[in-house]
Order: sequence, then C-alpha cells, then structure tokens
Amino acid sequence: MDPTTLLAFAAAFLVFAASPGPDNMTIVARTLSHGPGAGIAYGFGMVVGILAFLVLAVTGLAVVAQELGAVMTVLRDAGAAYLVWAGIRLWTAEPVLPAERAGGARPGLAASVLTGIALNLGNPKMPLFYLALLPNVVGATLTPVQVAILASVILAVEAVVIGGHVLLAGRLRRALRTRAAIRRANRVAGGVMVGAGVAVVAAR
Repeated sequence: MDPTTLLAFAAAFLVFAASPGPDNMTIVARTLSHGPGAGIAYGFGMVVGILAFLVLAVTGLAVVAQELGAVMTVLRDAGAAYLVWAGIRLWTAEPVLPAERAGGARPGLAASVLTGIALNLGNPKMPLFYLALLPNVVGATLTPVQVAILASVILAVEAVVIGGHVLLAGRLRRALRTRAAIRRANRVAGGVMVGAGVAVVAAR
C-alpha cells in the first residue's frame, strides 16, 4: 500500500468521521453532561463498531452484514432509544455545581460504550461506506498487515476527531459555574441527545 493510497483513505475517512452527525453530537452532549470520561467512552464504543465493520468489509462479509437488516435495525433502535431516554433524564435533572460533583454518583461508562457500539453496528451507511471506499481507494484485496495499517489510520483519525470534540465540550463544561448555566447546558445537551436518537432512527 503506497503512501498516496494511504493518504487518500485517511482524507476520505477524516471527512466521514468529522462530518456533523449523531455520533459527534452525542460525544459533545455526553461530555457536557457527565464529563470527558463519558464522551471518550461513547467514542470508544463508536470506534469498536467502526473497526468491526472494517474487518467485515475486508473479509468479504459486509454484504452479509447488509443482509442482516433486522438485527442491525434492532441494534440501532436500541441505541437510539437509550439516547432519547438519557436525553430526557438530563433535560429534567437538577443542576449540580462543580464542587458537588466529586461526591456524587458517576454514571456508568459501560452504557456509553455499549451505546456507541450498538449505534455504529446498526448504522446502515457503514457497510456501504466500506464497500464503496475499499475497492476504489485501497484495492479489492488486503493483507493482514494492510488491514492493521488501515485500522491504525482509523484510530489516529478518530483520536483527533473524538479528542477535539471532548476537549472543546470539556472546556465549556468547566466554564459553567452557576446552577442556571448548568441547567441550560443540561437542557441543550439533553435536547442534542434526543435529537441524535431521533436522527439515527430517521436515517433509514
């Protein structure tokens, strides 16, 4: 795999990863509401789903994944329902000041990871993305070493995209010092999460 091909794949995936959508909105919302750990946890689950589709695509199973429509729909709808539920809870939650957060209960990160996995495994655009990109940009067949290189590129791009969203949202979260400001941020984040859940289901 020559450097030009690798750069073309990285550029195409960067556009795909950085485009505004439910995933990036959810990372921002989770970071605003529960801190950087929650945003990173969701991003981690998202990357697991993306890498799973990479493996399916290079082993020729992406077409099979497309055929498992019912399973993918259940995964996607379950993840979307969780986002809507969590968004409503956040909208109605009492604001918590930064000084009170240290002693309060932290939400489990596992739910964020699992939601990220479910939404990406249930994303109907993911197999189409790989089926269109890999043969035209990378080639029809890949060796295990080339797959590892592509996975490394995906991880690097997602680290930048996820890290950037978490960093910006984290800075905004630290700037919230009053209950009124926190309540407004909670409602914005909750609304974003509900909107992301609805957008996931609508994107059929």
